[in-house]
Amino acid sequence: MFTKLFDMLKLPHNKRLRTVIKSFLITVFSVLIFVGVGIFIWNRTIVPPEIVVPTGPIAVPPTNIEPPQTNNTEQYNDENIYDEPTPEYVWPFPERMADDRRELFYTFLIIGLNEGTNVNTAMVASYCAATREANLISIPRDAPVHATRNGRKMASSYLIGAGGGRGTPGGVAQVQHDVLNVIGFIPDFYVVFDYDAFFAIIDAVGGIEIYVPIRMRYRDPYQNLDIDIMPGLQHMDSATALDFARFRQANRNSGYPSLPDGDFGRIRNQQAVINAVINELLRPSNILQIPTFVNIFNDSVHTNLTIPNMMFFAMELNHVMGTDDFNTYTFLPTHTSGDPHWYEFLNPNAILEIVNRTINPFYQYIELRDINIVRE
Repeated sequence: MFTKLFDMLKLPHNKRLRTVIKSFLITVFSVLIFVGVGIFIWNRTIVPPEIVVPTGPIAVPPTNIEPPQTNNTEQYNDENIYDEPTPEYVWPFPERMADDRRELFYTFLIIGLNEGTNVNTAMVASYCAATREANLISIPRDAPVHATRNGRKMASSYLIGAGGGRGTPGGVAQVQHDVLNVIGFIPDFYVVFDYDAFFAIIDAVGGIEIYVPIRMRYRDPYQNLDIDIMPGLQHMDSATALDFARFRQANRNSGYPSLPDGDFGRIRNQQAVINAVINELLRPSNILQIPTFVNIFNDSVHTNLTIPNMMFFAMELNHVMGTDDFNTYTFLPTHTSGDPHWYEFLNPNAILEIVNRTINPFYQYIELRDINIVRE
């Protein structure tokens, strides 16, 4: 067939046809080169992140930063507590495990801040690119993280670290230090987002669908907060999703129900929001916009993830949800202190069981000697 075609092209009256076919072949050849170069660049860019294992201790804020004694653990107005401290140096994981790292296993610290830069969400996630398994663990924001307490909960970690002009790096370092005491290691990557980032991500995916178990009704004029979400399956925009993630209880004597498990119900709602966002990201129409989401993430979120890192994990999401290997957990407390601070005390043995089964990036187990959980 090709011989006859070439013979036809030799005829004088086929000059125009010859020109058309030559143009077509040049175009096809150019497209193939363009696609080939694109695939080459993509493959060079979308590669598993390399975890750099530290050769020694790292500097973190000290644990002796004390907030003032107050019944309101959400606010710290005394600037004297932000005097520049002398950093201490700690290993970000048990030193004996320096050469014991699992391959293609990544861990993440997720910090969600409210308007006052208090920690509203504290989570640790893991992803194994070899087994395509992901896990997400929520740490109660009311868990005490300082031996002398005096208001030091997980909720106040970021604010304490960021004070005195230390800003976001100091806030992240303090949360990392407090999480280290709870789980025995500092996660590889950190992600810090506030309400603006929350709005941008959910609006970018076109909203999310979540089942609402009860009528959620709560008013707080001091926070300019007015939550009103009907029960049932709801398509939520970013503002409604934020209300859903913040709701814990109704106003007293309002006649509306509260979540039966209070703050832990709120943690469950936050996990539901994350699941819903991931489901939306995996819709075909949104998969094509992954670069757009990466740009939003890069602009609106404070993280040590690079753009190639983000692209790699974004592409890996499809594998996780495809096998339904996305598991969520919560560190449940053994009891609460009650008034005035409402500390939620954690069980070290129960935490180690979950950590070693899900997010531990090492072959060896994290042990009791590796954590420093505050007990009553």
